[in-house]
Amino acid sequence: MIESVEMPRVLVTPVVFKDGTGPWREVLEAAGFEIVIPPVNCMQITSEEFLTHLDGIDGTIAGIEQYNPQIFAGSNLKVVARIGVGFDQVDLQAATEHGVAVTITPGTNEHSVAEQAIALITAVFRDTARRDREIRDGQWQRNSPRRLAGNTIGLLGLGRIGRAMIPRCQGLGLDVIGYDPFAKPEMADELGIKLGTFDEVISQSDIISLHMPCTAETTDLMNAETFAKMKQDSVLINTARGGLVDENALVAALTDGPLFGAGLDVCKQEPLPADSPLRDHGNIVFSPHLGGIDQTALDAMGKMAAECVVEVLSGRWPIECVVNPDVKSAD
Repeated sequence: MIESVEMPRVLVTPVVFKDGTGPWREVLEAAGFEIVIPPVNCMQITSEEFLTHLDGIDGTIAGIEQYNPQIFAGSNLKVVARIGVGFDQVDLQAATEHGVAVTITPGTNEHSVAEQAIALITAVFRDTARRDREIRDGQWQRNSPRRLAGNTIGLLGLGRIGRAMIPRCQGLGLDVIGYDPFAKPEMADELGIKLGTFDEVISQSDIISLHMPCTAETTDLMNAETFAKMKQDSVLINTARGGLVDENALVAALTDGPLFGAGLDVCKQEPLPADSPLRDHGNIVFSPHLGGIDQTALDAMGKMAAECVVEVLSGRWPIECVVNPDVKSAD
């Protein structure tokens, strides 16, 4: 008698995929995998509750829920496939120790994030959100906004997303300077921008746009000391990770200077708490972590994440997507 082989089970956690449709489904079904969609938002539950949904699960297509040592120790996961390129919610050391491959989806959403950053920049300079609220309240204030063209934007991080910003910013008439510890002068020449040290870019820019990962070294990168070095009436844009910004220091910089405004697609705690002091500032334009999720990007990210799950669970290795390659040698 031939034993039946259980098909791998994959938990699909991103809320944007909760309707169960998309190219990711086609990839998983073609491989014969069972798809499980949790009935809850995994971002908003405890680790203990999340583990109940991981029972019998071999891999996940993951959103921005937390994968901590407790999750890896209490589950039988073999792969966590993040949609997007950030993985700060995943404890890589714990994943590697438990033999779990962690993958990302490079090259799928940089244009979406760049477009969101540009939308926030123009909204801050043209005071779009405030004007909309005023008109809805019956007001008609026609005092002049700031001109964007002619300002200098400093890009902190020149990976795929930072580089996608460059032609968009240049098209708006902005001078572009950048900081990236891994950037080489020839790359800057090719992109048509100037490189500077962190302090040079911070002090010379009218707009700072963050495009760096959140690590132990970059957490609270934008803090009271950093803000004090920025130009008067400058603007902060964050479409990267909320952990890059000391939010109390940001409130102080908006209240007492030097910042004129900010555009935030990400916050330290999401959703933004009701008691967050950031809510009190009318010169902040918010968006709910939309940077990487236009429909084109979602389809591409979901498909690549599903392909990574299939590759890993089939004994192959998506080398360009794995962020903890040491896990392979630990097998």
